[in-house]
Amino acid sequence: MRAVRSVRPVRAALSCVLLGALALAGAAGCGGAPAADGPGARKGGVTSHKSAPEPAATVDLGRHITDYTDGITADGSYRIPTERERRAVADGVRAVLDGDRATAARRLSGVGYTVRTLADGSGGARYAEVADATREGEVRRGWGRVYVGLGGPAHWQVQVPHPSADQRTEQLGIGLLRGAPGGVLVLAGAHRAADSGAGPDAADVAHRPDSVFAAVSDALADRHLPAVQVHGFADSSLPDHDVVVSPGSGEAGLPAARRLAAAYRAQGLRVCEVWERYCGRLEGRTNVEGEYAGKAGVPFVHVEHSRQVRDDDGLVAKAVRALVEIARTWAAAPRTPGPRVS
Repeated sequence: MRAVRSVRPVRAALSCVLLGALALAGAAGCGGAPAADGPGARKGGVTSHKSAPEPAATVDLGRHITDYTDGITADGSYRIPTERERRAVADGVRAVLDGDRATAARRLSGVGYTVRTLADGSGGARYAEVADATREGEVRRGWGRVYVGLGGPAHWQVQVPHPSADQRTEQLGIGLLRGAPGGVLVLAGAHRAADSGAGPDAADVAHRPDSVFAAVSDALADRHLPAVQVHGFADSSLPDHDVVVSPGSGEAGLPAARRLAAAYRAQGLRVCEVWERYCGRLEGRTNVEGEYAGKAGVPFVHVEHSRQVRDDDGLVAKAVRALVEIARTWAAAPRTPGPRVS
């Protein structure tokens, strides 16, 4: 649901309150996946030797992503990608997951995208960033970015379709990516009200199948990576609840949705569960990524967070703890191991 828009203070990164809370949740140093030979390594992983690891640029991942999302505004622009462009970016992400950086770079460069390795200064975890190669292209096209945790197989994805519009939902995605192993963050690159020249809501990637965001999310679903998609709602829309949890249009995500709702309640948040009662226009039944996952039989969980939760770093930390719990469950679930992403 479209949140009531107000002037947003610039947030450089998650506060130390959030970082500390993640540490309490078991995310030492907010790191990503454990090293392949460490005590938390997943047995049976396949190491790819297609591409040697690239040097990593050290950044504060929270600040780095927040600096990007702070530039996403309602008066920005958006260009609907062609089918070839959508497929190229999705193929590039697939190649990253396969550990084939050379193929990823080749596929991405054909549409003005690139891939590089980042080391998070908070904990040292490494991530592959798939992004537009130039700032000009990023602002003009608004196709978004993808962050892949390195050092082990990918197990789950977190989708942020409305950064800026659903203010600070990117902080939920950042916290989750840092807090649990095996994650992929799919981040939209335009405000859903951005001008595309193709009519209203053309940039609303949660309800448009013709976006890079949907193409990447679907490619990950094809690899059986379960997803949580995070949103925000105005407090007045459902004043007696902090969070709305839904399994989307399918039923594959219902067990995970139940566990996630329980995790939110354990953090003291008031939860509306759509399988138990009507939760207004916040049920996430029509999101195209959820529809695709439902048809593929892959778990998908749609979560709405109130403005009060998103504006309070302490409450964001609690929400992230709940999200980390479900992502860790997905990471530990028995499944055919994928390649070790490096």
